[in-house]
Amino acid sequence: MSFSIHLNVHFLCSSLRLSRRPASNFKGWTWISTMASLGSDHLSPPTGLLSPPEDIPSVFLLMKCESMKQLKQIHSHMITTGLILNPPQQNRIIAFCCTHEAGDMDYARLVFDTIQEPNLYIWNTMIKGYSRSKLSNYAALMYLEMSRKGVKPDSYTFPILLKAFSREIALCCGEELHAQILKLGFDSNAFVQNALVHMHLLCGQIETARVVFDNCSKRNVVSWNAMISGYNKSKSFEESLKLFNEMEKMRVLPTPATLVSVLSACTKLMDLEIGIQVHRYIKDRKVEPNLTLENALISVYAACGEMDAALELFKSMKIRDVVSWTAMVTGFTNSAQLDKAQEFFDQMPERDIISWTAMIDGYVRANRFREAMRIFSEMQAANVRPDKFTMVSILTVCAHLGALEAGEWLRVYIDKNKIKADIFVRNALIDMYSKCGNIDSAQKIFQEMPQKDKFTWTAMIVGLAVNGHGEEALDLFHEMLRSSVKPDEVTYIGVLCACTHGGLVDKGRELFSRMTTFHGIEPNVTHYGCMVDLLGRAGHLIEAQELIKNMPMKPNSIVWGALLGACRVHKDAELAEIAVKHLLELEPENGAVYVLLSNIYAACNRWGDVREVRKMMMDRKIKKTPGCSLIEMNGVVHEFVAGDQSHPQSSEIYSKLDKMAQDLKLAGYVPNTTEVFLDIGEEEKENALHQHSEKLAIAFGMISSPPGATIRITKNLRMCIDCHHVAKLISRLYDRKLIVRDKTRFHHFRQGFCSCKDYW
Repeated sequence: MSFSIHLNVHFLCSSLRLSRRPASNFKGWTWISTMASLGSDHLSPPTGLLSPPEDIPSVFLLMKCESMKQLKQIHSHMITTGLILNPPQQNRIIAFCCTHEAGDMDYARLVFDTIQEPNLYIWNTMIKGYSRSKLSNYAALMYLEMSRKGVKPDSYTFPILLKAFSREIALCCGEELHAQILKLGFDSNAFVQNALVHMHLLCGQIETARVVFDNCSKRNVVSWNAMISGYNKSKSFEESLKLFNEMEKMRVLPTPATLVSVLSACTKLMDLEIGIQVHRYIKDRKVEPNLTLENALISVYAACGEMDAALELFKSMKIRDVVSWTAMVTGFTNSAQLDKAQEFFDQMPERDIISWTAMIDGYVRANRFREAMRIFSEMQAANVRPDKFTMVSILTVCAHLGALEAGEWLRVYIDKNKIKADIFVRNALIDMYSKCGNIDSAQKIFQEMPQKDKFTWTAMIVGLAVNGHGEEALDLFHEMLRSSVKPDEVTYIGVLCACTHGGLVDKGRELFSRMTTFHGIEPNVTHYGCMVDLLGRAGHLIEAQELIKNMPMKPNSIVWGALLGACRVHKDAELAEIAVKHLLELEPENGAVYVLLSNIYAACNRWGDVREVRKMMMDRKIKKTPGCSLIEMNGVVHEFVAGDQSHPQSSEIYSKLDKMAQDLKLAGYVPNTTEVFLDIGEEEKENALHQHSEKLAIAFGMISSPPGATIRITKNLRMCIDCHHVAKLISRLYDRKLIVRDKTRFHHFRQGFCSCKDYW
């Protein structure tokens, strides 16, 4: 498709507005004279200028002209005296409209339309005027009109035109125009070459731009800067640094803009060495650092964890802006110095959306989700509107806290405030709903998404798997393959988890094998951990042990932990001892390992060994991680630990807990004390069970929500056998759906049954 056809299709409406008016005649001159006098009281020279006799060059008047009002007066005078028929005077009138800061392109077009045969200078000037006024479509259409009139462009035409292009027009017509440049022989002109580099970079055609750049006869620092910046925009940061090295070899002196681009690449790559070289270059060459350059230097040091150097630079700055402060906050959060980050954040003279999001994201990455939610609340109170990046971070917070109500509010907020719900936001919504146990809403978002990437499919597969829908997760995986979306390592972790939670041993073995043979993905230690978990839970303990022995890498705590968990399910104390030995070599301070071994001994009635494990913990000063359960009610997340009496409604909670205990005993409930890790009597063990954190959370949910409402709880540890049994009974006795997310999976309790089928 030709350049002209592209433009006709793309800018039909605009071209109609720019249609050429009839050739000038007597009536046309009268019309333009009338137009020229609009806004003037009389047809006379501008204020302060005497009406010159006809022998005074009109250029003198134009040189003194400072506004469109004056220009119109001069123009009307030239028309009445006939001077306007002189082409140089026409050129000057149009040049003023196109290039002067007070110019007017609409008036330039009116004048242009009176000229029967505009010369190339006038065509170029009109294109330049539209380019200067950011009217790229008009500039392109002017070039098209020029071509139709048979006026051949010169070496000045193309740089003006190409630099006027928007990305949209460049993508539409850029290649055709490049072909015309080659055909006309202007491709060797340095200015045209630089303009072509600019255009191809605008389109994101980095390789084509580099070919043109390499063939440039004269490359100035602007060309180098454009190419380095282009690599940054395409996330090819290594190429940016390579090009900078080449620039130095060619002895092209960089500008501050060059150094900012290079430092930006160093920040992304966390390349401290080159960052220091640039800093030294600035000092040695005595480049006067501006605010942007100083901010770029701070960002490099902060990204590389060199906070002392960043702080020294920050303190030496004469002027700081929000970017300077945000770079420091981000650096401290990346270095896990959150208290220092908070201190700087609190001192900021002003905060923008980037600084708020940086602080929130820092807490999220440190798994301090309640603090992240606090910062978001403060941000709302400060009337700072969140963007899509903030939304992704806060949706992640909701996912980890199991705060479904807050997540629902965020979704409504996104729609109401027209925040761009791109693929990243939608993926975060799927993850949030999945981790809050609302798999139906997660599926609805998934199905409505116009575009899905591998992360979308993976999030949905994992969500289905952990919520007890193993078969559906595998069906979705096969649909993903049929959609020609290539799975990655994380996808296969989700798929193997689906097999684990569903007890699909044969399918798991098959998929584990297909990872390498079909998709070229070598299993990593996490995949082996999934397989050990799958085989162990299904009772294939020997096969699981053999798989560990034959692993091509050293087993980590995930692998041995999976085997130990399987030993608990199947009460295999001997194999558990082997797993514990390896676990304690890797994590000698992990109290959960001792507790799990003790529970296995207790289940096997090996009470002497139970006491020995407890003594070992005391001798080594190992403490059991306290159980903690979270429940969201009316937008507020409440936290409970075992025996907790700090809640404002504590008396009501324990009263409800006692009533529930009576109802449960009437239904035949008998406490299971085998996992109580205390050397106390049976009655005290039952009382300890009675006050487990999830039971307190359930009681609070019962008194705080209407009958029939779903109760959602998030727990930091694996749910114990007794609490699991109690939750099943409560779901039947009170006709309540309970959703508990523990350390390993979701438990959906309904009418006395659990989605895990007691397989956890």
